[in-house]
Amino acid sequence: MSGGMALRAEMPACVGSRRESALIDLVHLSKYTLGERSLECELLGLFRCQASVYVDRLEASSSPKDWKDAAHSLKGSARGIGAWAVADKAEAAEQLPDPAGEARDDALMMLRATVDETVAHIAVLLAD
Repeated sequence: MSGGMALRAEMPACVGSRRESALIDLVHLSKYTLGERSLECELLGLFRCQASVYVDRLEASSSPKDWKDAAHSLKGSARGIGAWAVADKAEAAEQLPDPAGEARDDALMMLRATVDETVAHIAVLLAD
């Protein structure tokens, strides 16, 4: 991304080494982008902005189709950057036979928490 955004060369101790990022598979991301750091940053930034939009669409969904479409979109986006925990939660939401009631509430709560944690982690990975 423009504006001098780059992946930090040294990660804070709480994050671990570049290969040990628990929330974003940076090795996968690097392979996906052929090691192009600016593209990695752009994709992480896009996910950071869009992930909550997909969760909001899940919350606002009024039909099983709307629910499944939003969950599917989030799953694909998460897989693209190696956010496996988000992808797994989105896939579980997508597979709910009837996204209503307590099952819907539980899926949204877990997905929102995982997305929030992952987005916070991306903010640590990206330096302005």
